[in-house]
Amino acid sequence: MNSPTTNSDYLLLFRGTNWDKELSPAQIQKVVSDWYAWFERLMQEGKATGGHPLRDEGKLVSGKKGRIVADGPFAESKEAIGGYFYLQVANEEEAVAIAQQCPGLEYGCVVEVRPVAEMCAVKERAMCNETHAEELAEATA
Repeated sequence: MNSPTTNSDYLLLFRGTNWDKELSPAQIQKVVSDWYAWFERLMQEGKATGGHPLRDEGKLVSGKKGRIVADGPFAESKEAIGGYFYLQVANEEEAVAIAQQCPGLEYGCVVEVRPVAEMCAVKERAMCNETHAEELAEATA
C-alpha cells in the first residue's frame, strides 16, 4: 500500500461485462470515448487517482491454504467486475454523484460505490475484541 487511506477514498466497481452486447460498433465507440473522457476529466480534477479495466480471464483461489484454483471470474456473469476507478473525494455523496455519471449505466452497467477501509475489518474486530477482553480482565481484577 503506497499511502494511508482516508475516509474520503472510494472505489467505483463497474459490474457487468456484457452491457455492450446489443450496441452497434458506432454506439460502442461513443460509449468508450465518453467513458475515457469521463475518467480523464476526473483525473484532471484530482478526484480519480487511478483505475483500470479488468480482463475477462483470471483465477479464483479458495479453500484452505488456497488449494483450490479454478478458472474465473466468468465474464458472462452479470456480477463480474469489468474495471474500477479509485476516487479521493469529499464524501460518499460525491462518490455516488460521480458514479451516476457513468456512461455505461444507460446500457445496463452497474456501478458499486465502496469506501476504502483504513484497516481490514477482521483485524479491526480482533483489535476491538482484544481491547474488550483487556478491559474486562482489568474490571474483574
